[in-house]
Parts: sequence; structure tokens; C-alpha cells
Amino acid sequence: MDAQGRGRADDIDPADQWVLNPNTGEYELRLTPSGPQSPVPGPRRPASRAGGPAGPGGGGRPGGAVRDRAAAPEQRPAPGREVPVQRRRRGEPEEPPPGRRSRRPVKKSRAKKAVLWTGGVMAFVVVAAAAGAYLYLEHLNDNIQSVSDDGASTGGFSKDKAINILLIGTDKRTGAGNDKYGDSGSAGHADTTILLHVSKDRSNATALSIPRDLIVDIPDCPTEQEDGSQKVIKGETGARFNKSLGQSGRTPSCTMRTVTELTGIKPDNFMVADFNAVKTLTSAVGGVEVCLAKDIDDPDSHLDLPKGKHIIEGEQALAFVRTRHSVGLGGDLSRIGLQQQFLSALMRQLKSNDTLTSPTKMFKLAEAGTKALTVDSQLDSIDKLKDLGLELGKLNVKNLTFTTVPVIDNPAEKVKVTVVLNPTKAPEVFQAIQNDVSFSDIKQQQKKEASAVAARLKGSKADASEVRVRIFNGGAPAGSAQETLSWLQTEENVTKSENAGNAPAELKKTTLEYAPDQADQARRLAAIMGLSGSAMKPGESVENSQGLPTMTLTLGKDFKGAGVPLTAPAKAPDVEKSTADQVQCAK
Repeated sequence: MDAQGRGRADDIDPADQWVLNPNTGEYELRLTPSGPQSPVPGPRRPASRAGGPAGPGGGGRPGGAVRDRAAAPEQRPAPGREVPVQRRRRGEPEEPPPGRRSRRPVKKSRAKKAVLWTGGVMAFVVVAAAAGAYLYLEHLNDNIQSVSDDGASTGGFSKDKAINILLIGTDKRTGAGNDKYGDSGSAGHADTTILLHVSKDRSNATALSIPRDLIVDIPDCPTEQEDGSQKVIKGETGARFNKSLGQSGRTPSCTMRTVTELTGIKPDNFMVADFNAVKTLTSAVGGVEVCLAKDIDDPDSHLDLPKGKHIIEGEQALAFVRTRHSVGLGGDLSRIGLQQQFLSALMRQLKSNDTLTSPTKMFKLAEAGTKALTVDSQLDSIDKLKDLGLELGKLNVKNLTFTTVPVIDNPAEKVKVTVVLNPTKAPEVFQAIQNDVSFSDIKQQQKKEASAVAARLKGSKADASEVRVRIFNGGAPAGSAQETLSWLQTEENVTKSENAGNAPAELKKTTLEYAPDQADQARRLAAIMGLSGSAMKPGESVENSQGLPTMTLTLGKDFKGAGVPLTAPAKAPDVEKSTADQVQCAK
């Protein structure tokens, strides 16, 4: 109302030029400068071309172009203040009264209208773009299919911790054209399973393939049903790993529980991809480059390619990852090598400028990804997937290492069709991942671990008989604290020790807390227990049941029994592996 109150609007923002029309009782936008206004607008008066005295009741039409033929007595100018009445042609600019600035030309008024119109159009475009983006994000959210994690996950990945994502490829034949591969009525299996571990500092990652024919124990699986009810699906001992999904009504959360049981690593989230995911994702990025060391013509997978490098997508990409009879020994372990090569190629393409700088590919990728993947209930929105993608995007593909769970042929079989864990190498691999050890050549992590060990383990050691410690069970199997106490007292002469019962909270790793003046005792006990420097936690002294200063040993989930060393590996075990920045031709 500022423009109306001052009587003119030369310096007023157009958005402020809304004035009250006394004849309609409504506010109108005044785009040209106003003439003098009456403080209390009166009723509209008849218009005249000839005009009249330029009094404060100068009409109600915007711009003051309408004048009264005869102003009411109370509206006449005071004596000596009259302004001569001048005739003017219709449309001719009105001469300003003496002492006042001339009005802006009509051209300026039109320019102001143009500015308002342009600003309005821009505002509409911005609002429309924002609305379009919102609707597109909602569309992507609607694409996402999620399944309950049934409490089998950690509750979701964290930005300040290492990330463990379980990637599951199912052989369920849903989707156009997939019934031609046979077994069309199957509920599907965990046909391809990879545990992707991304380090806490995002400097490296390990993709651990789990063979589908690995003999495992599938635990009981509490599972949410379609009607929202809960059902516990009975476990199975000595079963193939691939039966952890689809069979007996098992959902991906059961595969997640099986992986935790097998490796000791609890995944944060899972993603499930079917046949269509391979086809649509490769097409969205314009194909991926793979390599064959020999010609392949596999009638089962429908792959027919000569040796050498090829760009594959769609049906051909699916045939590539399904091929097994024509590579290696013709089994599932040979096929895992192809799948790892394929995922390496897909990762390279996703990180390439060809994809990242192409809006078309990015839109196709978003559409394909949200349609093709089924995720757990902790990862069921485009925002959560975006956050996960940003964390994974920090990784350099040269530090993404692919390896496979070390296995041996099942000794219980005459005809070798399944495998079991390699009892020596498999635990080493699992422990390396648990301890966030890189499988790629990153010396920084090794130096960090070495300095921690050197700082805490270096120095004199007290005699075992001088070591005073209380022992808590913080997640180890029941009875571990008493078992350790007996072993320390009878086998290692640590007689000043006691069983303190259960710890206030469970720990993933065993820890030894001690005061600075107990460092020599801590080093002795660490040597006896096989503890690493990272397990030693300098702190404050506490008292035992006799009121004497003592150290605190808390047995975590990594505890494997009295006398079994707990030293974490400083580097990954020597296993067959490849990195995602390399193209390796399948043999």
C-alpha cells in the first residue's frame, strides 16, 4: 500500500503497487505512476475528455487520467493554489503541475510490464522445474521395491563407519523374455552372492564372492509375511548356500543371516538383482567392456562370442554372466570369475566420464536401477540410495578387490559337486574383512596398524604371576570367561585373575583396558592371549573384588577359545584376487 500512501510510485517496486479501487472495493496493480490520491477514496465520478481541476479527487482510474468536470466544494483547491486546466488530446501525456517532476514516458511503463511478465515467466519456470524434479523423485521412489530386513541387518549403513552391503543375484525368471532360460516356475535361489565391504576411510573395498554350491548351515529365519504377520522359517544344516533365498519361503533377510553365520560379518543392507537388472543396467550405461581368452559358444547361456574384447549389453550381458560350461572347469567357481570381470567392467563404466557427464545415461540409470533392484526396508527411498551412492562414489576402482571365499571340494562326496570352507584360509579372509584390512596394496593402513602395535606392545613385560586382571564375557560363547580364567591360572600362571561375569555391553572385538602403570602387565597378558596392539586400550585403573588395582579383559564376539590367538592380521591373506581397474580375459 506504499504506492497509494505516498501518492506516486516512481521509486516503488512493482510488487508493492497494489492499490485499492474505491469503486470495486478490490486491490488492483498500478503499473504507471499515480497521481495524487485522496486519503479516503471516494466513489467514482463521471469521466470527461475536457478534464477539470487537478484536485485530489482525480477519479479512480489508474494513472489519474480521468478528471471530474466540476469538483465538489470540499475538493476544490485552496485559494491561490489552483492549477490551470489544460486541454489535451486523448493519449497525449499530461503536463505536470508546476514544481513536480514529469511523469515517466509510456515506454517505461511498458518496459516495467515486460519486466514483470518476464519475471513471472521465470518464476513459473523455476516452480515448474522444482515441481517436475519433485514429481520425478517421487516417481523413482515409486519404482523402488523393498523387502523387510527382519532384524537381520545392522539397521543400515553409516557414513562414519565401514560399510557392508550384501549383493544378491537371483535366478528367478521373472521379466520379459526370461522364461526361455527354463525353470520358469522357480521361486529363485541366491545364485550369485557378493559381500561388498567398503573401508571406513573409503580408501578401498573388497568384493567377496560366496559360491552358491558352498555347504553351510542356514539358521532359523524370522520372516515377515505378505499379510504383515511373522513366521519363523526353520533352518537347515548341511545345505547349499543358494537355498538361503527363495526356497521354503526364505527372503533376502535369511540370506543375510546365513552370511552372518558363515563369516561373522553382519551386513548393513542388501540389494537383490534379477535377470532384468543385468540387462537394463548395462543398456543404461551404453554397454560394458569384457574380454575372452578363447571363443565361446554356450548353448545353455546363449553366449556366442569370439575371443578378444567386446562391448556387451542387454541379453548378451545376461548370457555372459550366466556362462559356466564353456570357461575354466565348467563349474560355478569358473563362472564367478566371469561375474567378477563383469562387475569390474560395470563399475568402471559407472565411474567413467561417458556416464557421469551424460544426463541421458544418468536418467536411464536412475530409472533402470530403481526398477531393477529390490532393497531392504532400511534402504527404501531415493534419498537413502543417493547417500549410499555418494559413499561408494568416493572409492577408486583400482582399490576395489574381487576375491572368493576360499573353499575345497566337499570330502563327503564321491562325485564332486559341492564345496566346503577351506579351514585354514577362509577364517583369515573373514577376519581381515572384520578388521577392515585392505586386500589392495594400500600401505597407509599397514603402517597405521604397525605403529599402533609398536607403541603398545613394545617394552618390558611383567612376570605372569604379577598380572592382575578381571575377565568379562562381552559377547563370547557362554562359559568363555570361566574357561579363560581356568586356562590362565593353571596353564599360564596368571593366578591373580578373577571371573567378573557378563560385561555391561557386547563387543565385536576382545579388549584389554589398563592404566599407564599397568603397561608392563598388559604387554605380558597380550603376549599370552595373542592380542594385537589395537586390542589394548590405555585408560584408568579399576579395582577388583578385593579392592586392588586391576586390568579389565573383555572377551568379544571374536573370541574363539582359551589359548587361541586373537592377533588381527596386519595384511590380507594371500588369495586369488583381481582389481576392478583391470580387464582380465576369461579363460
